[in-house]
Parts: sequence; C-alpha cells; structure tokens
Amino acid sequence: MTGDHQMLALVLFSAFIAVTLAITTWVSRNRRGSAEEFYAGGRLFSPMENGFAIAGDYMSAASFLGISGLIALYGYDGMLYSVGFLVAWLVVLFLVAELVRNCGRFTLADVVASRMSERPVRIASGTSSVTVSVLYLVAQMVGAGSLVALLLGGTSDSARSWTVVGVGALMVVYVSMGG
Repeated sequence: MTGDHQMLALVLFSAFIAVTLAITTWVSRNRRGSAEEFYAGGRLFSPMENGFAIAGDYMSAASFLGISGLIALYGYDGMLYSVGFLVAWLVVLFLVAELVRNCGRFTLADVVASRMSERPVRIASGTSSVTVSVLYLVAQMVGAGSLVALLLGGTSDSARSWTVVGVGALMVVYVSMGG
C-alpha cells in the first residue's frame, strides 16, 4: 500500500472509530442500570431493531472466518454447517424462550437458579460463560486485528500482534462506555 493510501485508510479508520465511540457514549447516557434495561433494552426496541441486533450477533470476525474456513476445507458440507447452527439456535430459542418468559427471568441461568440451589448454578453458568466467551473473543480479536493490520499496512508479525492488542483494547473501551 502506498503512503497516500495508507494515510487515507488510517484517517478513515480513525474517523469510523471516533463516530462509533460518540454514538456509543451518547446512547449509554440514557441507561437506567436495571436488569430489564440490560437484558431487554427496557423493552423499547421495535421488532426491526431487535432483528438487527440478533443479526449483528452473527456478524463477527470469528463467525465470518470460521464459516469461510469451513467452506474452504469441506465445501458444501461446510456450507451446511453454517446453516445448521442457525437452525439449531432457532429451535433452542423456541424451546427455551417461553420457559424463560413464563418465569419472569431474563436468562436460562436465572430460571435454573430459581428452581435449584442458586450458588452452584451461578458458579457453573458463570464459569462456562466466561470460558466460551474468552475462546470466542480470542478468535474474534485475532481475526479483526489481522484485518485491521492489513488495512493499515502492517505486514510484520509484531505489527499484527500490536494491532490485535489494540483492537482488544478498543473493544474494552466500547464495552466500558456502552455496556
């Protein structure tokens, strides 16, 4: 990448980060901090907005890299896998959503904790959630960091490593400002 293009990419990337951080900060000022606000957005989302939020969960670097890797390795079988987890997620959603709603809870761990001994359930659900999240986020940060390194012209291993760390730090900032 030439110097002019690299500078343009850096400026556009920085502008994108600044705009999204400003939006995140602006939206986060209206939070009340209740469980309903955290899990259900205060029940203020339209079905279209909720659909976009669910779609956004699937549009991540780990998902794109994982699915494209499966398709590259296994061809049509990899494509079926990408559709399979979406269909399985919908089936689980239909089976679990009504149970959670009827109990007046927000998470499956809340439902199980209300019916069993709360402390072991919370420890098990917290441990499994953190384990899965860390494994998922490491893949996502490496994928996103590598793509940003290519965008900004960093080709060395140290540039890629520092970009991965920078993207991870940026995600921490997003989460801390936006919830």
